[in-house]
This record gives sequence, structure tokens and C-alpha cells, in this order.
Amino acid sequence: MTQGAAPDPILGAVASCVVDVCVCTFRRPQLAQTLHSLSRLTLAPDVSIRVIIADNDEEPSAIETVETAARETGLRITYLHAPARNISVARNACLDAATAPLVAFIDDDECAAPQWLSALLASMIGGDYAAVLGPVQAIYSPDCPSWIRNGDFHSTRPVWVEGKIVTGYTCNVLFSRTHPAFQSLRFRLDLGQTGGEDTAFFAVAVRAGARLGFAAGAIVTEQVTAARARFRWLISRKFRSGQTHGRLLLEAHGSGLKVRIKHSLLAAAKAIFCFAACVPKVYRPDRLAFWALRGAMHVGTLSCLLGKREIALYGQGETP
Repeated sequence: MTQGAAPDPILGAVASCVVDVCVCTFRRPQLAQTLHSLSRLTLAPDVSIRVIIADNDEEPSAIETVETAARETGLRITYLHAPARNISVARNACLDAATAPLVAFIDDDECAAPQWLSALLASMIGGDYAAVLGPVQAIYSPDCPSWIRNGDFHSTRPVWVEGKIVTGYTCNVLFSRTHPAFQSLRFRLDLGQTGGEDTAFFAVAVRAGARLGFAAGAIVTEQVTAARARFRWLISRKFRSGQTHGRLLLEAHGSGLKVRIKHSLLAAAKAIFCFAACVPKVYRPDRLAFWALRGAMHVGTLSCLLGKREIALYGQGETP
């Protein structure tokens, strides 16, 4: 692990600590770039990291990549074989192996900026948060459709509800493993192929008293592949996101008939509004896609409220 030559003003706010940085992987060659980016983090002298890799493939296909990266970077890496094609199995394996008081997650196709972890740490300490999210900035290739670049549909930011972040994601996060809300919390295995396991994880933590913060400077980047630069890929993710929201509604308010009818009517009304908003945007492909995707999300919510099975995204060919 290398230390930056130039002093970073936020490093002085970071106390002495160890962080376990967790990366779940499934047949992604980009993992090597992720690990090299972690080796270039700018950290305070008393901050250190250990990287935990959980390989979700049936065979330990990532071990050669991990061993090569460990030799080239000098990172301290713990490799775990956590097979099942179920992302929750891999995430839980990371949590079970973690020993540091702080745990971070980053995806295996992302690259961390040098200040990534320091910005998360500074925000956590300065805001007294149990967890801090950072932004994921999508990188688009020159041949990516212009409506996708203009709409920037692949970047990730938290959603605020009445001034608060009420759930999170694992593509860029730091949280306190010793906080009461996280101590015994694990990712749900029944969501390990549909997705939304991270949304449910942080929603439970928030209900248990965890405060979530946001560090705008804790940037990770993600290269958008050709397979993902399609409307079909985007709409399936939005639909599944809506299904996750519908499940959380039922878990928070009960699954009785009155609750289902109330929220089904709301979801249907929102979907109709979004699809109607598409009409005046036919000459703005990026805005047309924005409203169509929002409509698909509400349709996903409606499908869950009506008892439809959630679609599976993990272990279904192209890695999500």
C-alpha cells in the first residue's frame, strides 16, 4: 500500500484505525484494476487496510488474479472461496471474515480514487455516522449511445427522503462493524440472486438506529460495458429496484390486503404519471428514457405488491 506524497487536508480528521475493504467477485477480469486502485490509496500514517476477496464462482476462478495482484501491489489480501452464485453468500463471507472495527465495500469492476477511503473516514468521524456512502461515477466509452451519456443512468448516488438517507448500497460504503445496528446483521440469502440485498441490509440498519451519511469526495469510477449500455439492461434493473421497494414497503407496513391495495394504487398512479410524462419528451431521448425508467420502477413495485416473483439478476449469464 502506497502513501501519497502530497499532504491531504482531510487526513488530519482521521483517527488511527484499520479498515477491512471487502470485494465480492464473480468472473470479472476488472478485479485486477480494482485491487491496483486500492494499492494507490492516500492514507494517514496510522490508517491501514486489509482487503478481503470473496469469490462467488463455483470454482476458485479469481485466485490467480488475486495472487498476482498481491505480489504486484503489496496489499494484504485474504482470499475466500464463497461459491453459490448468490451474492449474499459472498457478502456474508466477507462480514464473517472481517476483524477490523470498520468495513468498506467496493465492487469488483470499480476503481477507487486515491482519496476514496480517507474521504469516507473523515465524513464518518465528522458526522458521527454509523455508515457513509460515496458516489459511483460511470465512465462511458465514446461509442456509448449519447442518450445514455447525457442521462448518466449508470452513476449511483444515495436517495434522500425528508432530508435523510434511509437505505444504502454496497458499491461504495464504509460502516462500523461494531455499531449495534450492524453487529449481527447479515445479507439476506433469499435476495442473493434477485438483487436488492444491500438495500434491505441498510434499511434494516437504519430502522435499528444507524445514521447514514454521504461523502461527495469518496469517488469510485465504473466503466460501463457494452452489455450494460442498453435500454433493456437499464429497464430490468429499474424494474427490479421497484420490486425491492415494494418488498420493503410490505415489510415495514405489513402485508395485509389494505396495505397492498393502498400502495398498489399509489404505484399504479405514479407509473401512469411517468409514462404520460414520456409523451412530450419524444424529441429528448435522454429525458424520455428517464421517465420510462421511473415508470418501470413503479411497475416493479406494483408487481411485488401483487405477489409476482422477483426477477433474478445474479448468476444469469452476464454478470450484473
